[in-house]
Amino acid sequence: MTTTLITGANKGLGKETARVLVEAGHTVYVGSRDEARGRAAADELGARFVQLDVTDDASVAAAIARIEADGDGLDVLVNNAGIASYEFRDGQVGEKHDGPSVLSVFDTNVVGIVRVTQAALPLLRRSANPVVVNVSSALGSFWAVHEDSRPASHFPTIVYGPSKAAVSMLTVQYAKLVPEVKFNAVEPGITATELGGGDPGAHPGRPASESAQIVAKWALIGADGPTGTFQEDAGELGW
Repeated sequence: MTTTLITGANKGLGKETARVLVEAGHTVYVGSRDEARGRAAADELGARFVQLDVTDDASVAAAIARIEADGDGLDVLVNNAGIASYEFRDGQVGEKHDGPSVLSVFDTNVVGIVRVTQAALPLLRRSANPVVVNVSSALGSFWAVHEDSRPASHFPTIVYGPSKAAVSMLTVQYAKLVPEVKFNAVEPGITATELGGGDPGAHPGRPASESAQIVAKWALIGADGPTGTFQEDAGELGW
């Protein structure tokens, strides 16, 4: 049995990724800050709930301790939890660029990955096929934001994109530092979620259930799978 932890999994992309992996036979822990929502999602999916706030060291430690105590180990970590910070300005939605807002985004999107990964590594190292999937974005790809054919090149972002560039670099550096664990970053595609605080039903992106397929694909790689890569639907994505 393969055991998987997904952060930020009570809704959207994380929840749909959990659904795919449960169907694939994984024992999935739905990590969620909110207990009621997390338990409801886990019950719906046939998964297990674990309270997990990636910005809180104690919460992260308690979540990993709970998984260890359950005795099934940990084989796969999907670092999915992520936020963006927006506000209305002049009738349009724009990113918040004040210090506290920027720090909040980086604390969740970047430092949160380090917190959870560091806490999970002792368990992952005991697995016969340890895998970490970091949900990144083409907005954090230096290649994509310079390539006119890519949507990312037409959507300037001062905070969210750079936070995802950091996620991509974390993936590369962890792959070098911890070669016994496979680390890959994934661009899930433009997805209709509540990330920007809006209504997913009015979002131009594709359903989270579709985007979850690429995340799940990389959570399901075998022992001969690659490490230190950036992936999307069409294949490997340039950094």
